[in-house]
Amino acid sequence: MATEYETGEQWDKPNGWAPLQWMAIQGFKRYGDDMLGDEIAHNWLKTVNHFYQEHHKLIEKYHISGGTPREGGGGEYPLQDGFGWTNGVVRRLIGLYGEP
Repeated sequence: MATEYETGEQWDKPNGWAPLQWMAIQGFKRYGDDMLGDEIAHNWLKTVNHFYQEHHKLIEKYHISGGTPREGGGGEYPLQDGFGWTNGVVRRLIGLYGEP
């Protein structure tokens, strides 16, 4: 999540985006907190995998604020399937950490 505020905008709570997860993972690793970076990576992979197992697709953003992962919302256009940066981040994380 970019913020802890629920504004109805797509970048805010409760949505999680792949590039923000990637930046957090890399940031914590560069800072020396590998364990937290790894935890974020594993949690993101579990989130995406859980949704994929149910819906057979990757999506642009995920609702990650508690409970079962589901489609994220908000923003100015409909939710996108197969979003490039989601696909790329997930592919890279699977390469680094393996399948969830």
